[in-house]
Amino acid sequence: MSHARREDPFLPEHEDVTGLIPRGLRISAALAWRFIVVVAALYAVVWAIGYLSVVVIPLGIALLVSALLAPAVQKLVAVKFPRGLATAVVLIAGLAVLAGLLTFVVTQFSSGLPQLQKQLNESLGQIRDWLINGPAHLRQEQIQDFINQVFGFLQNNQAWLTDTALTTAGTVGEIVTGFLLTLFITIFFLSGGDGIWTFLVRGVPARVRSRVDVAGRRGFASLVSYVRATAAVAVVDALGIGIGLWIMRVPLVIPLATLVFLGAFIPIIGAVITGGVAVLIALVTNGFIGALIVLAIVIGVMQLESHVLQPLLLGRAVKLHPLAVVLAITGGLVVGGIAGALMAVPILAVLNAGIRSLLHETAPDPAEVDVLEDQAAQPNDAEPGTPQAEVPTRGDDEK
Repeated sequence: MSHARREDPFLPEHEDVTGLIPRGLRISAALAWRFIVVVAALYAVVWAIGYLSVVVIPLGIALLVSALLAPAVQKLVAVKFPRGLATAVVLIAGLAVLAGLLTFVVTQFSSGLPQLQKQLNESLGQIRDWLINGPAHLRQEQIQDFINQVFGFLQNNQAWLTDTALTTAGTVGEIVTGFLLTLFITIFFLSGGDGIWTFLVRGVPARVRSRVDVAGRRGFASLVSYVRATAAVAVVDALGIGIGLWIMRVPLVIPLATLVFLGAFIPIIGAVITGGVAVLIALVTNGFIGALIVLAIVIGVMQLESHVLQPLLLGRAVKLHPLAVVLAITGGLVVGGIAGALMAVPILAVLNAGIRSLLHETAPDPAEVDVLEDQAAQPNDAEPGTPQAEVPTRGDDEK
């Protein structure tokens, strides 16, 4: 006759109690601490990027510019141009086009400034007459007192205005430094981008090196598509607002449309600034009602861009869902401001294309996505004595 063992309700201190914890609670705890670690790591990365923003932002902009100019460099290389010469030609041509557009805008504004100043004086006179003879029934002394108060405020806050001007001058210096750094990085990306990427890929284990190489090239190809789609959106913005200004007979239509085109490459703030300039000129030349109509046109075009063009064109170009594009822009704006909004969708596009390529069952063809060189494995690109890695097949992965 066997006697059942009597269990002690109090467990010894040395006995493992893991088995007494419900399985669901153990899984939840494991997921929770791993999630906390991932969030902490992401926070550390974001903090490091913000701390090194002076370098990271020019690097990101250089990547975008390289994605825009790399196809042109590749076409020149295909017709037997040396890569260094092709880079110089494309870069100088791009800078010439940008400088020409900016010069055209500044020249047109300068030539139209006397007329705008005359119309501004007339508009101010009309506003003064309306304040005196209109519903407000203000006296001349009240208007003069208001003007005196404005000048008094400027005099009393002269120190603050001076500090603000110095800060603005420092910001201009940082912008110039960032531009030069961006230009310097872009030159190296266009002239030796493939070599830089090959050097980085050497840090990947040899068994998956070719697959990672192709994934990175597909990511860059997706970045090229993103830049082209952004340019298309900028053209639509410029045409839409330009046609609206032409219908309203606002002067300086072409330079304003050009300004809108350039500003469309800067998310949020570019559209606000360029649209604000158009509204102010309409206010001076067409009056309050005309300015309201131009404001409605600008807001309509911006809404079309934000809710239709960017989600559809960018989503189709980088193979992202429109909702993902909208959320990426919003999240980037919250986390990193204008720079975050500028970089959010390109980063998401590169990650999406790269991860899709890595998870593909069969290894893709590098020639399908190579936009930097004719072939990544050309003998001229490889170092002497360096064997070319073969693209792994599914059977190799299983081994």
